[in-house]
Amino acid sequence: MSIRRFFVEEIKGAIGGSCVIAGSEARHILKVLRMGRGDAFVLMDRAGNRYSAIIESVKGEEVVVKLEERLPVPESPVLEITLCQAVLKSSHMDYLIEKTSELGVRRVLPFTSERTVVKIDASANKVRRWADIAISAAKQSNRGVPADVTPPVSFHDMLKQYKDADCLKTILWEREDSRDLKELMRPSAPGMHFIGMVGPEGGFSPDEVSEAVDSGFIPVSLGRRILRAETAAITLVAVVQYEWGDLSLKGDL
Repeated sequence: MSIRRFFVEEIKGAIGGSCVIAGSEARHILKVLRMGRGDAFVLMDRAGNRYSAIIESVKGEEVVVKLEERLPVPESPVLEITLCQAVLKSSHMDYLIEKTSELGVRRVLPFTSERTVVKIDASANKVRRWADIAISAAKQSNRGVPADVTPPVSFHDMLKQYKDADCLKTILWEREDSRDLKELMRPSAPGMHFIGMVGPEGGFSPDEVSEAVDSGFIPVSLGRRILRAETAAITLVAVVQYEWGDLSLKGDL
C-alpha cells in the first residue's frame, strides 16, 4: 500500500517538532481512515515542503503530528500550463479540475462567457471547493504543489489578463477547419508557458473567437469528434503534456 499524503497550508516546525492538522484533513484522518497514535504518513504544504510524519496525539478534532524527516520534493515541471476554462455545471467542473490537476496543469482560470450555462459569482465556498479538489489531486498524483484555481472572471477580463503573455496561446473551437493542435505544436519549439482556452457546454460565439484572436489566441481543433467541454479540456492538457511536457520517464515528474 502506498504511503498516505495529507496537506496543510503551511508546515510550521522543524524536524523533531510538532505540527497541528485541523479541518477536513483532520476529519479524514480520524473519521474516515480511523488513524491513530503512531500511524505514519507524508505531510505536504502549499509551498512544496513535505515531511514524513507520525501521529503523536489527538486533541478534539485536531491531530498533532511529529515531523520525522524532511523529504525531497518532486521537481516542478519545466512547462507551465494555464487552462482558461469556461465555468461548467458543478459535477463537470469538479471532474475537470481533478483530472487536469492530476495531469499537471499549473493553473486553472475559470471564466464566464456568452454561452455559459451556469451563472455563478466568485463565492468563497465555490472557490474553496475547487481548491480542495486540486489539493486532493496533488496528493493523488504526487505533485510538488497543488494547481492554483483562481476565482472566476469575465471572458473580457480573462482576455485582458493574458493579452500580452509571450507564449503559445490557443482557443479550442469546434468550427476551426484548417488547423489542429498537433499541427500547431509539432513544428514549434517547446516553450516555458502554454495557455489553452476551452469554452462552455454551448461553445464560443464567433464574436468571442474573434476577440480571442485579437488578443493573440490561435483557434485550433482537436479533430473531427465533437467532445464534451470537460473532455476537450482534459484532452488538451494531455496532448500538450505529451508533446512538450512531462508525460515521459525522461522528463520532469
